[in-house]
Amino acid sequence: MSTKQMEKFQDEVIIPEGVKLTLNKHMLSFVGPLGKTHKSFRTIPVNIEIAENKVILNAIGSRKRDYAILHTARSIIRNICEGLVNGYTIKMKIVYSHFPITVKVEGKKILIENFQGERAPRVTKSVGNTKVIPKGEDVILTGEVWTDITQTAANIELKSKVKNKDHRVFLDGIYAFEKKKGIEK
Repeated sequence: MSTKQMEKFQDEVIIPEGVKLTLNKHMLSFVGPLGKTHKSFRTIPVNIEIAENKVILNAIGSRKRDYAILHTARSIIRNICEGLVNGYTIKMKIVYSHFPITVKVEGKKILIENFQGERAPRVTKSVGNTKVIPKGEDVILTGEVWTDITQTAANIELKSKVKNKDHRVFLDGIYAFEKKKGIEK
């Protein structure tokens, strides 16, 4: 394989100022201004090295699939670094036609009460360090790790799904309507 082809299977991510990375076998630990987190690369076939202010990634194979995996690993590292510096926010809207839905947070549990007049609350969990803040008709999710925040939003949306009715008519639920970088106060 030529050197040009070898360069194709190598990539690097520049670590932003204020973020520190440590590598222990397959575990990357991140520490930044907004907090700390870690990501296991045990199941992602990529060789990782940390040199000065950048992470060097090398694909294990030389197929198209390995090239795609390399860039997925790059995106994961880039998103975590960016989240530790700026953070992420997702706004969700509570929509109902008759029974007013209320959202309460108890630690990691998220309670969706009075959904279509149900007596028992629907319960879901927040993932990672995601902060869930109910504000009137909105639910605001903030945190440093994009995958944790989006998974929490998906959990809330799925728990407020209308079952055994025509979802085109019964539009009750909690839906994400704004996703952005930066933590909203």
